[in-house]
Amino acid sequence: MAAAWGVHRLVPGVPMLTVAVVLGITAAHLPGARGLIRGTGRPGLSLAGKRLMRLGIVLLGLKLSLDDVLGLGWATVAMVFGVVAATFCGTWWLGRRMGLRGDQPVLIATGYAICGASAIGAVSEVRDSEERDVATSVALVTLCGTLAIAVLPLLQHPLGLDDGQFGRWAGASVHDVGQVVATAQTAGEGALSDAVLVKLMRVALLAPLVAAVALSVRARRAAARDTASGGAGAAGKGDTASGGAEAAGAQAHGAARRPPLVPLFVVGFLAAVAVRSTDVLTSGALDAAGTAQELLLAAALFGLGSAVHLPSLARTGGRVAALGLCAWVVVAGVSYGGVLLTT
Repeated sequence: MAAAWGVHRLVPGVPMLTVAVVLGITAAHLPGARGLIRGTGRPGLSLAGKRLMRLGIVLLGLKLSLDDVLGLGWATVAMVFGVVAATFCGTWWLGRRMGLRGDQPVLIATGYAICGASAIGAVSEVRDSEERDVATSVALVTLCGTLAIAVLPLLQHPLGLDDGQFGRWAGASVHDVGQVVATAQTAGEGALSDAVLVKLMRVALLAPLVAAVALSVRARRAAARDTASGGAGAAGKGDTASGGAEAAGAQAHGAARRPPLVPLFVVGFLAAVAVRSTDVLTSGALDAAGTAQELLLAAALFGLGSAVHLPSLARTGGRVAALGLCAWVVVAGVSYGGVLLTT
């Protein structure tokens, strides 16, 4: 965390969370540290990638108030909904058609649609995703978000966007909050303010998205339990007692594995939004919470970055990179059209 903070202070245009991911990937491939990162230190790094991510997401809610959302206007709110829906559904569909492994399609879609690595961490919790899928998705989304810092400002004038429109475009299309700030500040304070508000509106959609994913997971597991119960019932014609016991065991196991409709950390995120909306917190308290959130997410992203195995990533790198490029075109194109229609 200290190294990531130091690099960010030296080069303010590079977000600290981006640096944390890069440092984690680098540490995992240093000859001297490889045994520690992938051996004895792995449980602690995995814990950081999950538990600290949850705490960071809760504190992220303190950056958003209901007044901010309402101040955007209904046209902009509808535009943000459209961008998130098109990006999530389009990226998920493309990822599955490309044959990406495991939960990579849904995790990458979440990162592009909502708020980068934080959203990936939230959805991976309710889907119980493999750490390797999470790490690969975080690495891709972080890379593309970092490239946006350099590419999007070059496109402002060729695309005919004024400063306010450019800010909204950056807020609607760039992944991480820090990357949005780094991108939009090139067009001035007005653009930066609009970008942050639009971006935080996307962040607010994290809670309903996670709830929807949790519902789909519960439905899928319920269907699996029903199938197992049916099979056990058929087998029970030969051995009723044994089949009934197996079915009951499968049902009990499925119930224990059933994720909550709204995970506790999402409830915490919504509670933080509610607290922020009351204006009871001082600016000093909000600044301290913002610093804590950055540090928690930096530690979590270092842990996730350390799980990236570049040789394994290279074997599917072509398809992952192709999905990242396509998703980037989708989110940038849909958000550009939305900005033109609403301003």
